[in-house]
Amino acid sequence: MAEIRVEKLHKAFGSFTAVKESSFTVADGEFFVMLGPSGCGKTTTLRMIAGLELPTSGSITLGGEDVTFKRASERDIAFVFQLFALYPHMNVRQNIAYPLKNQGTPAAEIKTRVEETARILRISQLLDRSVTGLSSGDRQRVALGRAIVRQPMAFMMDEPLGALDTEMREVMIHELRNLHDRMGATTVYVTHDQLEAMAMADKIVVMNHGVVEQFGTPQEIYDKPASLFVADFIGSPAMNFLRFHGSARRGATAVTLGARDVPVPEIRADIAEKPLVLGVRPEHIRLVDDGAVRGKALGSEYLGTTQIVTLETPYGAVKARVPADKTVNRGETVALDFMASRLSLFDAETGKALPTVLNQGVVHG
Repeated sequence: MAEIRVEKLHKAFGSFTAVKESSFTVADGEFFVMLGPSGCGKTTTLRMIAGLELPTSGSITLGGEDVTFKRASERDIAFVFQLFALYPHMNVRQNIAYPLKNQGTPAAEIKTRVEETARILRISQLLDRSVTGLSSGDRQRVALGRAIVRQPMAFMMDEPLGALDTEMREVMIHELRNLHDRMGATTVYVTHDQLEAMAMADKIVVMNHGVVEQFGTPQEIYDKPASLFVADFIGSPAMNFLRFHGSARRGATAVTLGARDVPVPEIRADIAEKPLVLGVRPEHIRLVDDGAVRGKALGSEYLGTTQIVTLETPYGAVKARVPADKTVNRGETVALDFMASRLSLFDAETGKALPTVLNQGVVHG
């Protein structure tokens, strides 16, 4: 069993705190993604799990064993880096075999395991080729093979697709997920790319400034963002934010926006008069003849089956995803209607999601 449990993990470099009291669990066999912008603490957390950095405080267990202060060599983990880090003087077979050779594995077993790994990665035809002449995608497969051949309890991957071009990255996203499904190994994957995270993850932890902002499935994080940061970071285009002052009683199903009441998911707490933010995804906006908010069309981006229309409203610019055959002329004023059951409410001061029937049970860091 390769469950990974992180409890109140903290890492400080002098006066700078890179990771703050982070806690989460990676289930056995799960593809777990750590997502966030550069400098958010995700790679530092990954390196602590792998044993390449020691935490200031907190604990890490791997398969039920406390490995918090064990060396990387004492943890049954394989690490795949963003840069391929292959040995240029060795061919593909020798690169993949190197960890086993270093461990003193018998030659016959090395041959069998290298060939099985190459078959899984579909690079059997490359085994006797030099790595220097390979494409970036094939070199990444070799780097993965060097990790897979060890048959570890868990894989740590630090932005392994970051050096690939867009087309190859899209191919490798699907190949990596399929590879994970075939092997059933526990994988912890770090990326700043939300598309990678949403396409591959069973669970995602979103980090910002060293703090876990939210932990959940891709759908939970997209549909029920725990904070303004998560709502803005996830989605393309990002969630729209309409800022206003308001109040509501527990059980209310509407808030007042301007002079109109806007239906929202049932509110689960009393909200005193305060700065609030109404969050709505572009696909949850309809352009109608009469609605709570009016906006002037600034332009549209045609995407084939849909278009993204940008509108200027009293609450700032709003983007709506509407059918491609909907005619919206530049400069035209239209009304916006929101899909009430899919709206989010946030406290503008703290940035945290307010409790509603939509986001009840959302996990905060």
